[in-house]
Amino acid sequence: VEKYITDTAWEEGWVEPVKPLREREQSIGIIGAGPGGLAAAEQLRRKGYQVHVYDRYDRVGGLMIYGITNFKLEKEVVERRSELLQRGGVNYHLNCDVGSAESFAALREKHDAVLIATGVYKARDIKVPGVCLGNIFAAMDYLTASNRKGLGDPVPDFDNGTLDAKGKSVVVIGGGDTAMDCVRTAVRQGAKSVQCLYRRDRANMPGSQREVANAEEEGVEFLWLSAPEAFLGDGNVTAVRAQRVHLGMPDATGRQTPQIIEGSSFTIEADIVIKALGFDPEDLPRLSDTAGLELPRW
Repeated sequence: VEKYITDTAWEEGWVEPVKPLREREQSIGIIGAGPGGLAAAEQLRRKGYQVHVYDRYDRVGGLMIYGITNFKLEKEVVERRSELLQRGGVNYHLNCDVGSAESFAALREKHDAVLIATGVYKARDIKVPGVCLGNIFAAMDYLTASNRKGLGDPVPDFDNGTLDAKGKSVVVIGGGDTAMDCVRTAVRQGAKSVQCLYRRDRANMPGSQREVANAEEEGVEFLWLSAPEAFLGDGNVTAVRAQRVHLGMPDATGRQTPQIIEGSSFTIEADIVIKALGFDPEDLPRLSDTAGLELPRW
């Protein structure tokens, strides 16, 4: 019902751009055109500020465009919202990587205030033998290629089969919603088999239980309490050697600590391995070449 009401409002032209009561002279620069940056842009325009949004990618939307899959969030939903903001006076500067193409210092000179809304894109990695073999990819590389293909962009690494799971045995490492996006994307690409390797059990999985249920319905096999020990292959990965895990005492966060069970190794076939291990914030002071920029732990 809510979707019908919303879609009808867009179709009938009832959704109107922001119209501030008065325009202000002050200019605000926002680094990042993802959900955080766009939400801030809309609120600042409501107050009448002159808003300029900078993003390193060629489209507005950030993770909503290139990270989240189309079967969970249709791209036209994001595009119509970004166009509405533009009609309301938000200025976009795309293909603009602040810190290289545009310096942070130059941005501060241009604007009265700068908001950093860059998101968290630095992928966590895993240190096991064979991690540098071919056909082992970070989750965002895999998802971005799939989303770009869906948007009609040329994607050489997809077109030549490198990032296409069709007919392949796919192993995804991780247990969050990004991992679920990867396994379900692989199913849609026609993978021969899709297995998800996660070091904790189902009850301790950080991702949505509904996502797990959906993935299981679509044929994904979950290998709970399993951790990668090594990636095997000559040039390209051909298998993952994993070990069984026992959950020990809770750590400082309250979660049980995974402990490897000695002598429990087993091997699973893999033509593609996707690492969906979470993300960390990038070193913004270094990237922006601004030594005095202080950041909290998060």
